[in-house]
Amino acid sequence: MNKSGPIIIIEDDLDDQEMLSEVFNELDYKNEIIFFGDGEQALNYLINTDVEPFIIFSDINMPKLNGMELRAKVHQNEDLRLKSIPYLFFSTVAEQENVIDAYSKSVQGFFIKPSNFNDLKNIIKTIVEYWLMCVSPNYIK
Repeated sequence: MNKSGPIIIIEDDLDDQEMLSEVFNELDYKNEIIFFGDGEQALNYLINTDVEPFIIFSDINMPKLNGMELRAKVHQNEDLRLKSIPYLFFSTVAEQENVIDAYSKSVQGFFIKPSNFNDLKNIIKTIVEYWLMCVSPNYIK
């Protein structure tokens, strides 16, 4: 896990992208925020870049490659798996089947997107602060 790496947000809803962008602007983390509108774009980026992201926030219901399919491909890719990138689902709803499926794919968290700006800001801050304090196998200093 590269704590100074970019935060990847995979979200096809432009309104949600805008709100998340505002949240990260207010929280003022130094990490670059990179948005992808679908899982296929995100996977291509993750596979073809040397950049090691800090965290991945992924929606579930997206065009081309949904969040569950993307998580499975990331988890199956040995190079990506060794980067120890926290992979979190951020979804509008949490159907039990999706939550079970997510954790079976070694996801590190499943969160329901709050519609209230302050609630969203608080949950993002809690998540990022947790991962900033967490140690991983390849970044212990």
